[in-house]
This record gives sequence, C-alpha cells and structure tokens, in this order.
Amino acid sequence: MRVTKEKFAENREKILQVAGVLFRENGFDGVGVAEIMKAAGMTHGGFYGHFQSKEDLALEVSQALIARVKVRWSEIISAAPDRPLDALVNHYISRCSVDDPGGSCVFAALVQEVSRSRGAVRATFNDGLSMLVDILSTIVPGETEEERRARGFTTLSSMMGAVILARAVESRELSDSFLFTTRDALSPANG
Repeated sequence: MRVTKEKFAENREKILQVAGVLFRENGFDGVGVAEIMKAAGMTHGGFYGHFQSKEDLALEVSQALIARVKVRWSEIISAAPDRPLDALVNHYISRCSVDDPGGSCVFAALVQEVSRSRGAVRATFNDGLSMLVDILSTIVPGETEEERRARGFTTLSSMMGAVILARAVESRELSDSFLFTTRDALSPANG
C-alpha cells in the first residue's frame, strides 16, 4: 500500500521526534535504529525510506533540536524584557533540565558524545554553541562588545556545566548545590 506524501512527512517527523528524545536520553551510540523505529511505531525497514543512515538521522535531529533551542531561548528572553538573563538562567538551570534529559537541552545531553566525534554533527554543535554565545552576549552585563562576548562564553559554560554536573551525581543535595549556586552566581543582581 502506497503512503501519501502527508503520511510520509508525518512518519518522518515522528522518527525525528522519537530519535531526539532517545538520543538525549541514551546518546547517539546508546540507541539503535531498530529501537528508534519501534518507539516510533514503525518497522526497522521503513527507516531507510526516510534516512540514508543513522548518522544522517543524528545530523537532522541535532539540527532540529538546536533550532528549537534558539527559538525557545528567544521566547524566554522576549517574555522577560526587564530581566532576560535571569529568566534564561532560571529556565535552563533547573531540576527539570536535570531530571528529564530526553526533553531538555541537546547540548547538555550530548556534548560529551559529540566531543568524541567528527564530521557534520560536530560542526552543527560548533555552530549551535557559537549561536548560543551570540544570544547570551546580547543580554549579559558588560561595557564593551568584547567583554559581553567573553561573559557569554563564561555564562554558557556555567549554565551547561551546572546541569551536566547535577546529572552526574547521585546525591540530590549535591545536585541541587550545583544548580542553585551556579544560578545565584550568574544572576546580574549578584554580578
């Protein structure tokens, strides 16, 4: 039976969404094509009608998730014009970011795995991280553009580092300490 163009597009989007969650939860190497397709409610063989390889899927998922981060960050900043940095930091450095890796930031979930890879996915992460620094440099304090850009790098490193470290520890108290002390340190009121 032939699948309509609309159904094909719907299936492809479902694969991208499911893979995005599973990749963030398990890493690119921690989940196979068969698992992704099963979770999407489709057959393993159907995968190759949508993607040439798992690497192609990883690239498309990475691009889509990074684009989503950009949109989300812009929404958060726009919704809090008086305190955009506080709003973004409070959103990012949260229990939800720690407790739900499959639904959280692609960078915090996959940056370690990407650091050991090469090619298009790594280049996509490179461009995405640069874009986040650019966004942050428009809302962090600083007298000059150079100072704000440097502060953007520091802020991004601190935000992601807090979430990554909070995920890595077993103790809820220690995890919360990574989150709350970093969030407090990044607050413009304390800078």
